[in-house]
Amino acid sequence: MKTKRWVIATPDRACVDALSREGGYAPLTAAVLTARGIDTSQAAAAYLSCDRAGLHDPFLLADMDKAVPVIRGAVERGEHIVVYGDYDVDGVTATCILVDYLRSKGAVCEYYIPNRLREGYGLSREAMEKLYEQGTRLLITVDSGITADEEIAAARELGMRVVITDHHECHDTLPEADAVVDYKRPDCAYPFDSLAGVGVAFKLICALEGDADAVLDRYADLIALGTVADVMPIVGENRIIVAEGLKKMASTSNTGLEMLLREAGMKHKRLTSSTISFVLAPRINAAGRMGQAELAAELFLTHDPVRAQELAARLCEQNKHRQHEENEILTQALTRLRKEYNPLEDKIIVLAGKGWHHGVIGIVCSRLCDRYGCPVVLISIDEDGTGKGSGRSVKGFNLFEALSSCSDLLERYGGHELAAGLTVSADKVDALRACLRDYAEKHVSMAELIPQQNIDCMVRPEWLTIPNIEALSVLEPYGMRNPEPVFCMKDMVVEDITPISSDRHVRLTLVKDGARFSAMWFGTGAGGLGFVEGNLVDAAFHLEVNEFRGRRSVQLTVCDIQLSECEHLADQKLLNIYNTYMADGPLTAREARLLLPDRKDLVAVWRHIVCRAEDGRLSVPDGALSRRVAWESRRDINIGKLFVCLDVFSESGLISYHFKEGMLNILLKPYEGKADISGSVVLATLQSMAG
Repeated sequence: MKTKRWVIATPDRACVDALSREGGYAPLTAAVLTARGIDTSQAAAAYLSCDRAGLHDPFLLADMDKAVPVIRGAVERGEHIVVYGDYDVDGVTATCILVDYLRSKGAVCEYYIPNRLREGYGLSREAMEKLYEQGTRLLITVDSGITADEEIAAARELGMRVVITDHHECHDTLPEADAVVDYKRPDCAYPFDSLAGVGVAFKLICALEGDADAVLDRYADLIALGTVADVMPIVGENRIIVAEGLKKMASTSNTGLEMLLREAGMKHKRLTSSTISFVLAPRINAAGRMGQAELAAELFLTHDPVRAQELAARLCEQNKHRQHEENEILTQALTRLRKEYNPLEDKIIVLAGKGWHHGVIGIVCSRLCDRYGCPVVLISIDEDGTGKGSGRSVKGFNLFEALSSCSDLLERYGGHELAAGLTVSADKVDALRACLRDYAEKHVSMAELIPQQNIDCMVRPEWLTIPNIEALSVLEPYGMRNPEPVFCMKDMVVEDITPISSDRHVRLTLVKDGARFSAMWFGTGAGGLGFVEGNLVDAAFHLEVNEFRGRRSVQLTVCDIQLSECEHLADQKLLNIYNTYMADGPLTAREARLLLPDRKDLVAVWRHIVCRAEDGRLSVPDGALSRRVAWESRRDINIGKLFVCLDVFSESGLISYHFKEGMLNILLKPYEGKADISGSVVLATLQSMAG
């Protein structure tokens, strides 16, 4: 995992004090608001407001005045209505709230969600013909349809009326539907530009009902679910929707949602945006990814508790199946990357595999993108030689433009800067990989691919009190454009490191100015740390109140930890000594002893390299290896002593190593028999200097 580049905001102290004094905000809360450019009590009140009065008139959406009479007329005439949705959480929840509402008004209403694996995203002519033959006379799209010009035209030719509701980008011309409700259309002056697909469906229901409060009371939980899952900004109307939705979710009247919460073990726990993102959304999305989105739709529409429990259990099983498929693909990809990926030179990863599950490769892309800090494209090759791919990118690399530069090699592609999909013939995958690598080489530097860690502000130990941390809750719900605050303290002493869950995570005790803090770093084990007990570190973290056996305490949830500047200076002093030695300069006996490893030191370093190397290669951040070996062996192995060990191994033909862009790269060389380092010139020279 690449070292992150920290960007630490420096909120104006006077503004923080004024905001705290005038607005009554706790110091930490005021600091976060000020860091985000909200530095007056009036601005803070507006930003944090969850008042329903902030919901806008749905008729401000272009064509809403056309959509309402079309739908009301169809309901009054008893015509067969179909809501055409999408297979992700946003699409499913949008489908369900609109179907449920129309049925409650006596409409003959069904839904259609395309099968992700067979049909792919959006409308198709085949679906239009099928729905017309089944008697559909009004088609209402949710979370889709804005670019389906040909399909909408086909539906109209068959004799169906069409109302489009969507939130995606428009083409230069709009489909010729009876109404097109999408705030992205250029002639729409709606005052909020970040509703999810389910948010637009909510607005349609509000317009039909004429009572936004009643609609929100009824559907806030499902609207919030789709909004958060679709990673929409949690500001403005979305903040109101999600705040109301999380409250309603705790005592939901939706039978299916209640059963899903129970099945996921969340029924009696505090619900947050993270609950949606990491617990509920994956289970709902799993159904769509595995080609069974109708299970999720049925779950939210059923009123039968027994059926709801059965469906919730099936969604959880589908999620487990999705996780298995995901891990299988990830394992194969990582095995390939250990041989094929060069972290010092490769700016994009493009891999293809036969039979990889189409619905899962996007998640694997995201995981690899996070792990390697670069754009990733994965392509599943079908038996007929068709490759269906998914890509994820990082800020600064426009994946859609990259694919556009290779459009002559692609059968289909679409997406945006950070995510995209594509179809390519298997025999053109190699050419596509070369083309994307060439584009990346020309348009992005390795420095631009360094992940960024945004930090709201530096804090002092005395600020980290339970009341101050609890006061941060006024900032919730968190999400896009309103992330959970990240704080930082520098020069903290690492007092204790405890691996947990088979070293998948680590618990730390960090000390600053006599104050002792417990910290959890999830997803990082002790073996992957770049520091050891006794080191000084800078820590970036979220804050929470931990409750255990009736005792409440402050806990840090680590986002990133880096060595403090003084540790780097200490390393630099040792490196200066080492560099003097390498230049055949004179060393004092004390300096030589600082660099001179004994046999146990050499064994510890060698064992670490051999055990950690994958396919004979080991790449670690510069300066981290000595601390990792020291932690594992409990020996005093500094950075200078480490490099001497590496020189001894290199002299003996066991390894080669080099540095590039902050990474130490070691390559194990083939060697038969037992290496003899007793004649090492490196060791002999140092021993003579040490006396």
